[in-house]
Amino acid sequence: MAAHLNVEIKATCDDLEKARAVLMAAGADFKGTDHQTDVYFNCPNGRLKLRRGNIEYSLIFYARENSATPKGSAVNMTQLHGDSHDLQSVLAAAWGVKVAVHKAREIYFIDNVKFHLDNVEGLGTFVEIEAIDIDGNIGAAKLHEQCNHYMQLLDIQPSHLLTHSYSDMLEKQ
Repeated sequence: MAAHLNVEIKATCDDLEKARAVLMAAGADFKGTDHQTDVYFNCPNGRLKLRRGNIEYSLIFYARENSATPKGSAVNMTQLHGDSHDLQSVLAAAWGVKVAVHKAREIYFIDNVKFHLDNVEGLGTFVEIEAIDIDGNIGAAKLHEQCNHYMQLLDIQPSHLLTHSYSDMLEKQ
């Protein structure tokens, strides 16, 4: 897959059941619960991770700012098939492993907007909103509008927003 644009937020969420109910009432398509391990590699110009899950299985590179607002990310991702342990070994030898993130992730979609309800080992529970423009036809302004709309729908307050990735948070522990 070529690079695409995301506008996204990550926020603390003390009530995943309420968030789940709001998403379902809004017509979200539940894709399932993925048990994921994200292995982050040392990367000087962004974040490189190997995601191993029962639903999502991919190699992802992205660059984004650390801010507590809806933020744009340039994302390059390739879907993988088969066993990733050989790939993980190659990437670890080349770049070194930074951190591994283990989580149970509920995945939902409403049109081009993806929602994650996450229970992250060692960190707690979170909600993520990713407004995704795969082919460049939506644009950053509309993605920001969508992200803000769903933040309001899910009653995400500015004080709930996180600036950093789960990997950064785990590293600081």
